[in-house]
Amino acid sequence: MQNNQQKPRVAIACGGTGGHLFPGLAVAEQLMRRGCTVSVLISPKEVDQQAIKTASGVEVATLPAVGLVRGSRMAFVRGFVQSSRAARKLFKREKPEAVLAMGGFTSAPPVVAARAMGIPTFLHESNMIPGRANRWLSWLVHQAFIGFPGAAARLHSRNVKVTGTPVRPQFLPGDLAAAKIALGFSPEKPLLLVTGGSQGASGLNDMVLGVLPLLLQQIPDLQLFHLTGPTDVEKVERACVALGIKAVVRPFFGEMSLALGAASVAVSRAGASSLAELAAMRLPAVLVPFPAATDNHQYFNALAFQETGAAHLLEQKQATPEILSSLVIQLIQQSAAREKMQSALDGWHAPKAAQVIAESIMDKVMNRRRAGSKNPFSETPTIQHHQSAIS
Repeated sequence: MQNNQQKPRVAIACGGTGGHLFPGLAVAEQLMRRGCTVSVLISPKEVDQQAIKTASGVEVATLPAVGLVRGSRMAFVRGFVQSSRAARKLFKREKPEAVLAMGGFTSAPPVVAARAMGIPTFLHESNMIPGRANRWLSWLVHQAFIGFPGAAARLHSRNVKVTGTPVRPQFLPGDLAAAKIALGFSPEKPLLLVTGGSQGASGLNDMVLGVLPLLLQQIPDLQLFHLTGPTDVEKVERACVALGIKAVVRPFFGEMSLALGAASVAVSRAGASSLAELAAMRLPAVLVPFPAATDNHQYFNALAFQETGAAHLLEQKQATPEILSSLVIQLIQQSAAREKMQSALDGWHAPKAAQVIAESIMDKVMNRRRAGSKNPFSETPTIQHHQSAIS
């Protein structure tokens, strides 16, 4: 057993997309506040390598890529084995007292390695429909944390706690005018934010380009902050110049709290981390789920928000310029509609999600230190609802 005075070490496997990485960093911050050393395990993907630059105080390790692509089963197996070996080697050098997986196949090998070494394991599932990796990992982990209460029935963990999805502490509503000025926009004019998530969304980009002429007819002073992803920057810039709209177009933006804090309305994909950030900032949005998402999970995320009045859901196949423009115009011009949606968003905000996850992990670590336990799977199965606001 480790010396009780030694700082606890926790590894968080959270690479693959910003939707996995940023909630993991929020938990990492809470663990560090509690005296932990935190290792963040990411993939070689560019989105991870860029996003991790916003983190401070954590140790970072890049594991070999793992991805389940149709027709590439052997490549997946090879990547999984390589990543598992790399994680095991890392854990032998600096053994963590707990490992947390934030979803995606990048996070699976570290959990398998930890489980084989007798290290307690945890996972967080942020989506309404759990991903394949987390459905499989849920058999192995000591405890699962979930963002949507409806996800509990689709996991196989002995212990499930509804926490909501962690967001970083800077995601708080603030001075709208100051945020607009910081981004180079006029503070008096409405600002539309378009974001396809950390990797962008070409389908969403094309949809917005089609609707901008209609929006400008009704709101001629509209401003645009458009996060395109890596492929569509020049196309969107050219279109904005041709339309004469004041626009800032970026492939990726590391200060999403500033972007959300400046916007009047968002048009967004419906990844769970993005929804948690919208809720934290109380930003009204039209959600256009990525139609090819695994198990159509973004649709079910967005549907949960729409059913409570926290967002408008618009499927991409139904998103005509006329429908999308009417929804955006309503939210910009009708204060009552905007305020009603902001009130509903408040019910989805889970401000203590990262704290609750960190405390649960720390409780396990400290109990094992006190007891010298070798078995992390001895507790009675339970399902707990921590955040009443989202249960």
